[in-house]
Amino acid sequence: MSTVPVYVLDSDVFMTAARSYYAFDLVPKFWDALVQEARNGRLLSIDRVKHEIDRGKDKLKDWANNDFHTWFVSTSSPAILDAYRRIMQWGLNHNQFTGGAKHEFAKADNADPWLVAYAVAERCVVVTNEKFDAKIRRSIKIPNVCQAFNVQYVDLFEMLRRLGLRLS
Repeated sequence: MSTVPVYVLDSDVFMTAARSYYAFDLVPKFWDALVQEARNGRLLSIDRVKHEIDRGKDKLKDWANNDFHTWFVSTSSPAILDAYRRIMQWGLNHNQFTGGAKHEFAKADNADPWLVAYAVAERCVVVTNEKFDAKIRRSIKIPNVCQAFNVQYVDLFEMLRRLGLRLS
């Protein structure tokens, strides 16, 4: 028996879409489709991504608070906290990354490790625009963390394909 994957979206997916190729005034159907897929239980995001979105003063913030707020889920469960602790240990003890990269990764307002922790605990697929880089030193990228913790990740367009979404 196969289960339908749930996609958990990174803040960069929302922000890049809103500020470029899926601007609210150009492709409102994209934003409607995200809400519909969230209603169907196929995608969501986390509270800490919402905090990052809320720093903006734009249409995305309005949409997140008015149309998508229900699907920014809490990261406070014991399983997520345990996964977060393991991810932090991995990142901070990994010799590949610079001290600055580790400092940024561990910042309280950085949603990235929480996003992967949620995916670890809830067995979700992470959706991010970031790319895996085996040699990266100056930052700790979501795909690198996903690979270390055996979490599947895709970009937005791959998620749209897998969900069978057509924005026509």
